[in-house]
Amino acid sequence: MSPNRKLTISIFIIWLFTIAGIIGILSVYEDWFLSFTWLNLLVYLWLIIWNNSLNRRLILALLIPFGIGMLTEYLGVNYGLIFGNYEYGDNLGFKMYGVPLMIGVNWAILTYCTAAMARAIHKSIIISSLLGAISMVFLDVIMEVSAPRFDFWEFDEGVVPLQNYVGWFFTAFLVHLLLQKVIKVFRFRISLHIFIAILVFFTTFLIV
Repeated sequence: MSPNRKLTISIFIIWLFTIAGIIGILSVYEDWFLSFTWLNLLVYLWLIIWNNSLNRRLILALLIPFGIGMLTEYLGVNYGLIFGNYEYGDNLGFKMYGVPLMIGVNWAILTYCTAAMARAIHKSIIISSLLGAISMVFLDVIMEVSAPRFDFWEFDEGVVPLQNYVGWFFTAFLVHLLLQKVIKVFRFRISLHIFIAILVFFTTFLIV
């Protein structure tokens, strides 16, 4: 299958899942749709890998944000380090030591997508890593509003500390540096659609 056809199919799937998810959560079937959040994340991950022709180097590289993400989240959930005191709900699926595996997947997806976008703006790994980290923190600010409602995660007393955003920035900057040292070529258009789809999804629930 040609790269353009893969991209067209992928974009259709991204927006099908996004629009269906928004409509479903706004309906009486909210709990049912939220319980399949893990599937949505796996679809995004698969589309990234598929559009890179099952590149082994990419798969290994994605383990960097997955592993570092899982480790930092473990320290956060169990010891209040890096991000503050919080815990995960049930809608992100299976957990290891209090951290859903899908959070590691989320770190991998967001790092790849924001790296692709940042590299399109500037080729310097330092500057693109800074841009990528800023993009991830920006998205996290929006996600934090709806996370408790969706039973994704919640901070103690319902207040997101500044520590969380600082921790996100430095962790994201680190994983960007490492990922971008391994991967030199990114798929910009699929990354942009995934990022915008996630942004649209969470922004919708700032309003509704």
